[in-house]
Amino acid sequence: MYQITAEAEVRGDIAVLWTVATDVDNRPSWDPHEQEARLDGPFEAGAVGWSKPNGGPATEWTVTEAEAPHRFGSECALPGGRIRGLNTFEVLPGGRVRCVKTVWVTGPLVPLFRLHFGRRMRRDMLLTFAALEAEAARRAGRAGGEQAGAGQAGAGQAGAEQVDGDQAGGERAAA
Repeated sequence: MYQITAEAEVRGDIAVLWTVATDVDNRPSWDPHEQEARLDGPFEAGAVGWSKPNGGPATEWTVTEAEAPHRFGSECALPGGRIRGLNTFEVLPGGRVRCVKTVWVTGPLVPLFRLHFGRRMRRDMLLTFAALEAEAARRAGRAGGEQAGAGQAGAGQAGAEQVDGDQAGGERAAA
C-alpha cells in the first residue's frame, strides 16, 4: 500500500467550500489538477464520475461516501488494485477550514505509481487547496483583498513521513 496525504488551512465558509469541491462538472474551470471531469447524477455515495487529470490517464470513479459538509470519499480501479481517496473539512476558529486529502493506492502498480505520480500528485493537492479557497471566495462574492492567504494554502502544512528510509513529504509506503 502507498499513501499520500496533504493538508492545508483555507479561509472560507465550509458550506461554500463543500459546494465548490463537490461540483465535479465545474471543477476543471478552477482546479489546476483537472483537465476534464463529470459526475453522472447528484454527489452522493454510489454516484459514478469520470475525470482526466493534467498529465494523467482518464478514469472512471465512484463516490464511496458523502457526508456534507465534512467528508467525501471516492475509489477507482487499477489493474490488480485500487485508488481510494478521502477528503475532509474541519471548521477552525477565525473563519478557517482545515482541508485534508489522503489517497491510498494498492496493487502491483504501487511502485510505478509512486515513481511517476506520487510527488506530483501531492504537489497538485496543495495547488488544488489554494484554488478551492479562491473559487469559494469568488462564489461567495468576496473581493480579492478579503482573501488574505489565498494561494498560500498548504504552505508548510503537510508533514513529512518516512518512506523506505527516505523523506517523502507526506507520502508513505507500506508492504
